[in-house]
Amino acid sequence: MKVLHIIASVSDIRGGTSFAVLETVKNLQKAGIEAEIATTNDAGPLLLDVPLGHRILYQGTLIYFFPRFSPPLHALREFAFSHPLAIWLGKNLKNYDLIHIHALFSMPCTLAMMFARHQGIPYVVAPHGLLCGWSLQQSALKKRIYLNLIEQSNLNHSAGLHLNSYLEQQEVTELNLRSSSFVLPHGLKIPKLYKDASLRLRAWLQLPLDEPVVLFMSRLHPKKGLELLISALARIRHKRFTFIIAGSGAPKYEADIHDRLREAGISDRTQMVGFVKGEQKELLLQGSNLFALTSYSENFGMAVLEALAAGLPCIVTPSVALSEVIKQHQFGAVPELEEEAIAMAILW
Repeated sequence: MKVLHIIASVSDIRGGTSFAVLETVKNLQKAGIEAEIATTNDAGPLLLDVPLGHRILYQGTLIYFFPRFSPPLHALREFAFSHPLAIWLGKNLKNYDLIHIHALFSMPCTLAMMFARHQGIPYVVAPHGLLCGWSLQQSALKKRIYLNLIEQSNLNHSAGLHLNSYLEQQEVTELNLRSSSFVLPHGLKIPKLYKDASLRLRAWLQLPLDEPVVLFMSRLHPKKGLELLISALARIRHKRFTFIIAGSGAPKYEADIHDRLREAGISDRTQMVGFVKGEQKELLLQGSNLFALTSYSENFGMAVLEALAAGLPCIVTPSVALSEVIKQHQFGAVPELEEEAIAMAILW
């Protein structure tokens, strides 16, 4: 079976979805499935420095990269338009048995669904949370028009909707789409264990060996509820802790977070370490004392799964799909989406 995965970007800056797709396709290839990716060279405000227009091996995965149109207008750039990709899709989709679409509201995904429909090629769609209520409320009018005029028909003609959690399935059901859906969570590669992670982490961050560390690790985006977490930590600043923020986002939003930390009176005990991977990422996950993700909407929560795999207790809000797992197995706490409740959970 030959499967083509379509996603607008596989850049690290795009967060867990890009990571999950890369790992999924890599492991499908290991299992003997002829799986490939077609995408753009998008990297947020920048572009990936990769060969374009032909298949290459990228981070262990077979990928076709195409140039993204990069106008100064943010909304147009985010749409990830690529004329060469459009031409390639029209000519080459017929060479695949199945098309797997990842995410929505971008040119690569929309065109791939339209071409697949017209050419009679089956396709499944993984919206990765973009059909959940919180996401649809952001730029609501634009998304509603786009969904009604274009994406709804694309979704209704799909062979199925690939959802990552039952929470996401519940929200998508409310849209009354005609396609059936199935739940298939993301997998996880078990990382290398660092027995001295706690010591090495505190040496790296220049902290006392017994310093309690609270970790937030995710893409910096308003959806993640980081402002709420900062306010909760401000309520307990009489307690000893260091707050680590690992992740990157839009420069303006990062500046807003710096301001919020200063206003909350915890900037002196917070370290923003940016995007991390490899050994640094594992030291944070294995060496911290607590992981917190107080998101407004999380159709899965890859970082939560990674924290659980590292044995790290988790504080998450009910809108994080893995919250029921945490609650059921007592892997942490699930406070309401409110700063006082979050502060009490952290003290728990």
